[in-house]
Amino acid sequence: MDNKANKTSSIKTVNPTTNEVEKVFDVMTEHQIEEIISAADKAFQFWRKTSFEERAKLLHKVASILRERKEDLGELCTIEMGKLKTEAIGEVALCADIFDYYANNGAKFLADSPLETPHGKAFLSYEPIGVLLSVQPWNFPFYQITRSAAPNIMAGNTFLLKHASNVPQCAAAMEKIFTEAGAPKGVYTNLFVPGSKISNLVADPRVKGAALTGSEPAGSSFAAMAGKYVKKSTLELGGSDAFIVLEDADLDKAVYTAAFGRLWNAGQVCVSPKRVIVMELVAEEFIKKAKAIYEKVVIGDPLDPSTQLAPLSSEKAAEDVIAQVEATVKAGAKLVYGGKRLNRSGAFMEPTILTGIKKGMLAYSDEIFGPVLCIYPVKNEDEAIKLANDTKFGLGGTVFGKDTDKAVKIARQIDTGMVYINHVTGIAPELPFGGTKNSGYGREQSPAGIYEFVNAKLIRITTPDAAY
Repeated sequence: MDNKANKTSSIKTVNPTTNEVEKVFDVMTEHQIEEIISAADKAFQFWRKTSFEERAKLLHKVASILRERKEDLGELCTIEMGKLKTEAIGEVALCADIFDYYANNGAKFLADSPLETPHGKAFLSYEPIGVLLSVQPWNFPFYQITRSAAPNIMAGNTFLLKHASNVPQCAAAMEKIFTEAGAPKGVYTNLFVPGSKISNLVADPRVKGAALTGSEPAGSSFAAMAGKYVKKSTLELGGSDAFIVLEDADLDKAVYTAAFGRLWNAGQVCVSPKRVIVMELVAEEFIKKAKAIYEKVVIGDPLDPSTQLAPLSSEKAAEDVIAQVEATVKAGAKLVYGGKRLNRSGAFMEPTILTGIKKGMLAYSDEIFGPVLCIYPVKNEDEAIKLANDTKFGLGGTVFGKDTDKAVKIARQIDTGMVYINHVTGIAPELPFGGTKNSGYGREQSPAGIYEFVNAKLIRITTPDAAY
């Protein structure tokens, strides 16, 4: 898998607010990796036999530690990848809720499920499959781990984390939390390895399943490798979410929701409202109101609670987003506001508004992972639906309008994994998260999240002379 981390001999934190190196970790040796996989495989042999109560006790303890340390862990997120500390604290609190959710509900979700049959009895027994490899990105350093780890450890699998190389302190912190919570050795382990090692990890016969959240190219390579070795995989990849504003929408609420939704995590969210589709009747006013909001946005130190827009995750991330904006404007789009780097240290850029985006322009087809609001005026709802579906991605989306029955009718016609009415695509433990098309496959969170890496084994009770 192509990854610049492949060429590094160390894994390090570079604070995107200052561009200074904060901490450096050594890449693990082949011997260390072998010991970790072996321990995970050994742990599975007994962890699979533990009771739901024992597994739930571990997850509840992890949740408790997360809540106790949410301030410090939130600050760690901010230092490593730049998000607002207020957002980071909320992320840690959400993780605690997800661990508690699976601890509280896992036994119910995984209870034997009876099947109707005219002869004898039959049921599904949900059984863990083994060591799971989870490859996660940097944009939500604790949440990305949690939604993969919580259901699978509750299901009886053991867990190997290969986290993004720019958030090593968060990766190490989560492993430490599991250890403090009483997790036996091998149940949850962090791997400090470059991307070049992922293929070998997937190929290892002791690894039985593989989950990845990341870019479309990384997902394609990852899925091909899992398929080669006949292993179950899940992918959560990019998104280009449509945010459809109907004519009857409360315009002020719609503008505010879209504008600040796009600034969430500095725009580095797969389910951020990346394409705001507005009826022509209200489009001019919508653009005017959005510009007024962005003109007043406070950009600065993400540790300062008054800051509204943090830096991007790295210098390269900022350069890439600026290049995408410039290429789109050069192709004929209109730059309504922003589009520039800030004259200060750190990976900062202005909040940006683009309109006049046509098919063939870079912003039309590519995911922009930064604070760039792309606004598309359309004549009617049919045109809005057509535009919403004219993307290779299908992760989330929003329909904003007072007539919720109509909004739901439109939502049903959008080819995507999730659609929220009058809200940006969100996150909750009990709600499934995942997409379709090039946004990946599989679901995390909700009851669905715990079934991805278990064996739904049929057990049939009958007699030799019974019909099948």
